[in-house]
Amino acid sequence: MSTARTVIFEAPGGPEVMKLVQRPVGDPGPGEVRIRHHACGLNFIDIYQRSGVYPLPLPHALGMEGAGIVEAVGEGVTHLAAGDRVAYAAAPPGAYCDARVMKAAQVCRLPDSIDFRTGAAMMLQGLTVEYLFNRTVPLKAGDTVLFHAAAGGVGLIACQWARALGIRLIGTAGTDEKCALAREYGAAEVINYEREDFVARVRDLTDGRGVDAVMDSIGKATFEGSLDCLRPVGMMISFGNASGKVPPFDLGILGAKGCLQLTRPTLFMHIAQQEKCQSMAAHLFEMVESGKVKIRIGQEFALEDVAEAHRQMEARTTTGSSVLTV
Repeated sequence: MSTARTVIFEAPGGPEVMKLVQRPVGDPGPGEVRIRHHACGLNFIDIYQRSGVYPLPLPHALGMEGAGIVEAVGEGVTHLAAGDRVAYAAAPPGAYCDARVMKAAQVCRLPDSIDFRTGAAMMLQGLTVEYLFNRTVPLKAGDTVLFHAAAGGVGLIACQWARALGIRLIGTAGTDEKCALAREYGAAEVINYEREDFVARVRDLTDGRGVDAVMDSIGKATFEGSLDCLRPVGMMISFGNASGKVPPFDLGILGAKGCLQLTRPTLFMHIAQQEKCQSMAAHLFEMVESGKVKIRIGQEFALEDVAEAHRQMEARTTTGSSVLTV
């Protein structure tokens, strides 16, 4: 049985709790594949898991997405074969490694035109944008959405996706440089939340009407303000907690603020079924291959430098997507 370098943690904490160890990698069982990684993606969910916000049984490996070559397939796997180029975003965590065995259902054949680094950088973030714009609330050309953290990996994909659909995206970011980047990638308007009251600015930009939907991965720091940005019966989509979990609140607030709607979706519910996951990935690949969406890799780290990668992500100094190379 071969082994692979794998990043694990044995107790929740800061970046320093991660360890690079050798772990055995066996053969795939029924419905499984063994993948040799070329690159792995980095995402805020990895930080939530490492820090204990999203508890995992310990010890546990980390990482939710990767790209590489299928080395072997188990019984019953028909959509993949040894030698295929693939990419995925999937549970359980364990992508920060040289190689792994995992369920095949969420592993997708990667088009030849998309390199491994891009494949690893785009799956979790790109599939998130796919469900936000196509499977969460009916949106059409001419609608307006507010998107927080618009210069991050998800945000830059969202800016482009919105532009391709004719949706007016108002993006927020914490520096003028990040705001400029979001605008370059397709945001119709940008707001530096460190210098401006984003609620007042959104009201100004929409002539007091409010936006049709808010897409918010920040959580605690932006939740109440986001509700105040919505038009009556608008949709609040809370899909992350970068600033901490949204605290409990009186549900009646939604009625008082205009019969607002609220949802808390997760990617892993959307991709749980193989057919749906493969369909979503095909749509994402189509957007990337067409040039409508370009994946910006802002940072690259070696696998052994994963702690520094987490520090930079938590400090909000990163832009676009981040990847580990193996």
